[in-house]
Amino acid sequence: MSSTNSSTAKLTIPKDGLPGMIENFRYDFMAGFFVFLLALPLSLGIAKAGDFPPAMGVLTAMIGGLVVAFFAGSHLTIKGPAAGLITIVAGCVAEVGGGPEGWKMALGVMVVAGALQVVIGFMKAGSLSDFFPLSAVHGMLAAIGLIIISKQAHILLGIDPATLAGMGPVRLYAEIPNSIMNPNGPVAMIGLLSLVILFGLPMIKNPLVKKIPAPMLVLLIAIPAAMVLDFKGTQPAHILVHIGDFWKEIAFNADFSQIGTGVFWKYVIMFLLVGSLESCLTVKAIDSLDPWRRQSNFNKDLIAVGAGNTLAAVVGGSPMISEVARSSANVGFGARTRWANFFHGFCLFISMLLMIPVIEMIPNTALAAMLVFVGYRLASPGLFFKTYKIGSEQLTIFLVTIATTVATDLLVGIAAGIAVKFVFHIVNGASLGNIFKARYQLKESETQYYMNVQDAAIFSNLIGFKKVLTRFKPGKEVVLDFGQATLVDHTFMEFLEHFEEQYIETGGSVTVKGFERFEPFSSHPLAGRKVKKQKVGETTTQSLGGG
Repeated sequence: MSSTNSSTAKLTIPKDGLPGMIENFRYDFMAGFFVFLLALPLSLGIAKAGDFPPAMGVLTAMIGGLVVAFFAGSHLTIKGPAAGLITIVAGCVAEVGGGPEGWKMALGVMVVAGALQVVIGFMKAGSLSDFFPLSAVHGMLAAIGLIIISKQAHILLGIDPATLAGMGPVRLYAEIPNSIMNPNGPVAMIGLLSLVILFGLPMIKNPLVKKIPAPMLVLLIAIPAAMVLDFKGTQPAHILVHIGDFWKEIAFNADFSQIGTGVFWKYVIMFLLVGSLESCLTVKAIDSLDPWRRQSNFNKDLIAVGAGNTLAAVVGGSPMISEVARSSANVGFGARTRWANFFHGFCLFISMLLMIPVIEMIPNTALAAMLVFVGYRLASPGLFFKTYKIGSEQLTIFLVTIATTVATDLLVGIAAGIAVKFVFHIVNGASLGNIFKARYQLKESETQYYMNVQDAAIFSNLIGFKKVLTRFKPGKEVVLDFGQATLVDHTFMEFLEHFEEQYIETGGSVTVKGFERFEPFSSHPLAGRKVKKQKVGETTTQSLGGG
């Protein structure tokens, strides 16, 4: 770690603002252009899957790049529509009326949710993402992946989405065999070929091939195929993307007529909770990929995303977050500053000025293939195995969250996961008075911080510990003594590892004591652990990585 940290410290941090654009133009423009190639088809597909006009997803990504980039609290994240919100958007449109009217009423919900995002950002609520246990968050995302697949698998085969209206995920999965037996032949062929490209291209090791965005390759094959097979003249209207008069649709579209209903506020809460949580988690993840190890301002980013959501919803766009797949691709393409997000939005703007006739030749089955691939990545078998490796209790929380979300909705699902987590903690020795309260004693000298952690250190009181630890001045010795603790969970262990890495980069040191008193729930180095009977004569100091 020390050699990596020293090399990182020697990197010159890229300038921000206009000097940053001049200094890093070639890096950020190329990264933004490559992200645009990913974002165009995904934005169309995500909006369409949420029962919004497809181009409204592009509108949101344009706003995320051209406007929000300048106010965001993060440097390398891409703002735009997210697959993780598809189920909420589609559910909202359906429950407030469906069709074009449902879209406009859903926009009213989003305007209020976006404004509340701005408010909670000013209230410094960005850190509230730490309250949610990782296993429940991962379970929520995996459930979203399974829900996406349940519908898009039918679209992939050329099935008319109108025939699927009103079906829940369980029913949609039950109908898949019927769709497999009755596909639209030519359309399904393009969908399956698209799926092969999306899954197969990452497996090719050639460095040049790895630089090709798989969604763009899908379009380079699907559009000519649709033209050769004359989909416009021989297939039903639902087979191809429909944009219409995009620029005329941009107007004050939000409808607030249901603001007095329970359904309206239910979806305000869901957009606010899930959108803010996904955004903050993405910012946290991309910070860890940043070669310059810059730390984002979560609250500032939440304010910017909330303002972007409000603006997008007013004029018709789908909801926006800091999106993880495009953001990680942005880092991989060599982005250096927020200008990469701006250039991705600028390229989308040009595409909607000049390329609408070409975009309307995209088969929806190709977009469905991309969404099936996104859903698979959210709910991959490897994620289930990884969760099991951390501990059987983590897998239980993960599976309960998935099952409840698929059977009900996201709010109930994540609430069920948190409830199960609380049960495990109480069974494993956490006291009711300690569930939300961080208990510790802190001593500070000129060269050292000494924190004596007491009782349970878990996800629900992590915010209290984090507030103290993140205020530590750089360059000192930090000693964290768990000699009087009884329980440390996986979420806290993850935070502790990140804290150690970041504090060492400031020139300080971190020593963890007392973990030999604990029995881990699995062999995973960051597994949760509870206190066991201490053996006489054991040493009392060990590194975090060995814990």
